[in-house]
Amino acid sequence: MPDLNHFQKQITDRLAELDVRIHEVDHELGEPKSADLNEQAIDIEDDEVLESLGAAAQKEVALLKLALQRIKDGSYGICQKCEEPISEARLEAVLYAPLCKRCAQHT
Repeated sequence: MPDLNHFQKQITDRLAELDVRIHEVDHELGEPKSADLNEQAIDIEDDEVLESLGAAAQKEVALLKLALQRIKDGSYGICQKCEEPISEARLEAVLYAPLCKRCAQHT
């Protein structure tokens, strides 16, 4: 059985990191664009990368919140497919892992 307090702290710490990242991305996307056409092209490319990073961070936030809910309901660390325990090594690597390694490989 995983140490739920340990994983809950790791998840909340990661959520705080992602919150900072999302706010930084939002701030950067809100910056005024250059009047120079060459600079505008670079700004557009940069914005696309930032939007991608922001979307990935938002997806991870959603997955981490689901993991916190599983901690609350007592199902964290239990594979949602085969109902076997998820290894602590896997949970350390993927805090929000809903599946054990074996089931994740077969999906």
